[in-house]
Amino acid sequence: MCPVGDLNPQQSLRRRRIYPVDRTGHAEYYRATSKNRQHRAQLMYRLSFTIRPMNLLLLKPTQINGDQATIAGRQLEHLVKVQRVQAGDTVRLGIVDGLMGEGLISSIDTQQACLDIRLDTEPPAPLPLTIILALPRPKMLRRTMQTVAAMGVKKIYLINSSRVEKSFWQTPFLTPEALEEQLILGLEQARDTQMPEVHLRKLFKPFVEDELADIIAESDALVAHPIANSACPVDSKKPVTLAIGPEGGFIPYEIDKLNQLGFESVHLGPRILRVENAVPALISRLFPA
Repeated sequence: MCPVGDLNPQQSLRRRRIYPVDRTGHAEYYRATSKNRQHRAQLMYRLSFTIRPMNLLLLKPTQINGDQATIAGRQLEHLVKVQRVQAGDTVRLGIVDGLMGEGLISSIDTQQACLDIRLDTEPPAPLPLTIILALPRPKMLRRTMQTVAAMGVKKIYLINSSRVEKSFWQTPFLTPEALEEQLILGLEQARDTQMPEVHLRKLFKPFVEDELADIIAESDALVAHPIANSACPVDSKKPVTLAIGPEGGFIPYEIDKLNQLGFESVHLGPRILRVENAVPALISRLFPA
């Protein structure tokens, strides 16, 4: 059977600009051409919420009514297709910025599931870490937001930099709803409920000159830089504010501005890592489990 509609499989795929279905079954993405990048980005946003491992069912307060909860959408799909739960089963759950506990599934169908809940467990303690991250490319941003949320970071500043492309700020992944969705995925993976704060700063100089001094107060200020003389410290005993540049790093002017505020330049060794790899490596080094 042809993967898209009722097309004749004998017809030329190239001539009709139809591409094979990807492994998630979404052929629509492959029909988006380079002339329609905005449409393609919107498709990627919708397709990004495919089923992922969920170690905690994280509920919003609007889903709670007394000692009962109702779920639908992505979370219901995960329970049905991945965990294959039935009425009478118990799942781990929590409330955003609240307690964790268990939920007994009282009823479940294709539209929603109803749970009797008991919340009695505190979430893990947050890391004493603030991350200042030059805005990465959209696909990398999604993974990075999930990673920092899963690792316990609770305050994130996404900032501009000379090497950040202007088009990155137009991505639909920066909407509050999209950021929240990625953070929830990270929290569910890590069994945490405390939602991180994400702040967007589109101008580098005003942010550094007007806000950054207050942000780094009473913390060790570090900036990851591949040509720094000092290695990143291990097992920090104090709160840390960590600045991480874009692909290619901060330019010398930006490093100088950060150093003037008291940031110490540090490196991870001779290898140059992508942002999505450097972020968990730095966090694990500063605050090992």
